[in-house]
Amino acid sequence: MALGSRGLYARSRRWPVRVRIAIVSATLTAVILIGFAAVVGRLVSNRIEGDFQDDLQNQASTLASQAAAQINGDETPEIVTPPSEDAQVRIVFADGRSYDPRLPSGFVAPDPGEIVRVGGLDVASAEVFLGGTISAGEGAPPGESLFLEYARPHAVVGDTIGRLWLFLGGGVAIGTLLAGLAGMAVANRSMRPIATLTAAARDIAATRDPSRRIPEPESDDEVAELARTFDEMLRQLDAAQAETEETIKRQREFVADASHELRTPLTSILANLELLEESLSGDDEDERLAVGSALRSSKRMNRLVGDLLLLARADAGRIGDRVECDIAAIAAEAVEEVAPVSDGHEVSSRIDGPVRVLGSPDELHRMVLNLLENAIRHTPAGTLIQLEVGRAGDRARLVVADDGPGLPRGMESQVFERFVRGEGPADRAGRNGSGTGLGLSIVRAVVVAHEGEVRADRDGGARFTVSLPLVDDRPTLS
Repeated sequence: MALGSRGLYARSRRWPVRVRIAIVSATLTAVILIGFAAVVGRLVSNRIEGDFQDDLQNQASTLASQAAAQINGDETPEIVTPPSEDAQVRIVFADGRSYDPRLPSGFVAPDPGEIVRVGGLDVASAEVFLGGTISAGEGAPPGESLFLEYARPHAVVGDTIGRLWLFLGGGVAIGTLLAGLAGMAVANRSMRPIATLTAAARDIAATRDPSRRIPEPESDDEVAELARTFDEMLRQLDAAQAETEETIKRQREFVADASHELRTPLTSILANLELLEESLSGDDEDERLAVGSALRSSKRMNRLVGDLLLLARADAGRIGDRVECDIAAIAAEAVEEVAPVSDGHEVSSRIDGPVRVLGSPDELHRMVLNLLENAIRHTPAGTLIQLEVGRAGDRARLVVADDGPGLPRGMESQVFERFVRGEGPADRAGRNGSGTGLGLSIVRAVVVAHEGEVRADRDGGARFTVSLPLVDDRPTLS
């Protein structure tokens, strides 16, 4: 029983507030009305019972007086007429014998002043006061007292009391229903501002726009205070978001500017190291090794700075010049560039060109090159790497696939995050040293900047698909 109560309580907590308010209002009203009806019903029932008994006793006394007058006037008392059709009258002696043997005997031995229940009848007795000696009929002793017994069915008062309780019960039910409806109406009216706040908050959550304002209710109550508090909270969040965005913007611009500024000294360092490497004689082996190591490290740093510059420009929204270019020709150049350093991989291409897109040739070249280098870096020697370029409806489609071990399960979307690097025997140094974990993130940045889409999936090995809008379907730039 306790478990059932707890379950009902737990379910009720999931009901809407307006329903709970209506239920509580109806329940309290029902309790009050039931208590009131019980008290009133008991008092009125007792009063009806008392009035019925008083009327029964009064009628008995009245009829006894009439009977006495008839007997004293030498009339037959059987002519006493009951005032109600359901009433019965007896004139009997003290032991219940009928005054006239031809008439019915009494209901019970008379007891004046008391109401006696006989079967379904309530019987009242009253003494018939005679002025002299009467003839008590055959076998009756002279001078014996006479009594009049007046009886009515108790069902008469029972029906009246039943109708009273039915009326009270109907009043309780109607009152409870009206209280529930009134509670629901009041709750709906009270919850209407809450519903408005909820809709506004849901709208703001969907748009993620804290600059929008919360409508303030007309009444100055707790709900209005809540609305003002929410609105102030949104103002503060909007201000904090603006500050954060401004800080992030400055950081992105700084990284972009710093990366750009670093390229000039790095280019100079690379040129000087290359000149130094060429000027060294064959006898200076140690110096040649040191210069070669420095040159390789500088090239890696130059490539990393270039990657960071591209990503920083993409984050800062710095879009370079866009021109009409052939992605098929760009992909063919990337294949020619990577084939000599494929490290034992077989690189094949199937290019159906020209495929005209609007974009930056340098960025698109970097995108294709990163996809090919990623396939070389993360697959063992002897793996077949295929590049396909063509049209797919109104889109340019570029696919780089390999028959290597493929992507780890669950990594299809994570591979485009920054600094995500694979682990295992297939992951080793590429043509410019070990990977930085930025290659595929650069691919996504370039694709997004060109209003395209890129996805990775498993198809035997790894498969990367890039989709870009064709220039034919782009508006002409003035």
